[in-house]
Amino acid sequence: MIHIGLTGWGDHYSLYSNPIKPKDKLTEYSSHFPVVEVDASFYAIQSVQNAEKWVKQTPKNFRFVVKAYQGMTGHQRGDIPFESKSEMFEAFKESLKPYQDANKLAMVLFQFPPWFDCRTDNVTYLRYCKKMMGDIPAALEFRHQSWFSSKFRKDTLIFMKQEGWIHSVADEPQAGKGSIPLVPVATNANMTLVRMHGRNIHGWNKSGNANWREVRYLYKYNKKELTDWKETITELSRSSKDVIILFNNNSGGDAACNAKEFQKILDIQYEGLSPRQLNLF
Repeated sequence: MIHIGLTGWGDHYSLYSNPIKPKDKLTEYSSHFPVVEVDASFYAIQSVQNAEKWVKQTPKNFRFVVKAYQGMTGHQRGDIPFESKSEMFEAFKESLKPYQDANKLAMVLFQFPPWFDCRTDNVTYLRYCKKMMGDIPAALEFRHQSWFSSKFRKDTLIFMKQEGWIHSVADEPQAGKGSIPLVPVATNANMTLVRMHGRNIHGWNKSGNANWREVRYLYKYNKKELTDWKETITELSRSSKDVIILFNNNSGGDAACNAKEFQKILDIQYEGLSPRQLNLF
């Protein structure tokens, strides 16, 4: 089955009735989409109470993709607030229990930084991460193009299949070593993740600017670009039982509109969503 959603639920204002309280946004979000990415977990391991609250605000068939904590993927600068890596992983896994108990955890997303390149010690660390996650579904997204260079591409995909990683396929600008090529290959028979980052090549590598995060994801997919993805998603769905597509191009508020448009292109109608409020859609 193909599941379409967005990264986060707080900033997609075109979805919501006006005014709306922050505490009501996830419920209203889940009247539009069956899946969402939890971004807050990247910046801090979330409390069990937060997860319990989010689980209660969504319908039975709703699913969460929870982003791995930044200390687990090497983004965090300086010391991590844990005595050891194993303690950090255990704390993160504890925060997932409400999703698991409600059968609402789709996967955990490990998105590694642009400096995490293809070398032996990093491969060893990926094995460590997978071991620590146990039977929790885990997706892997690279941001250094060496993993999919002509030298390593085949071995990278074989490694992911052997280790049980879910491939997080990224659609993004081709802007040097800090971006990866499109590799629409499923490595897990159960799930494949696709993350649509936009194609703003001019803003992709401007990390020195104060507002670089906003510039990076400032992009609106046109109809042809989305239509071109239809065949790719159809093919991925033949290799994986479930394909989750998350739109991350929201600096200009375009993610929700693009997700809705792509849903129409794929001719998908979701059942079991939360009751719809009056809104722009």
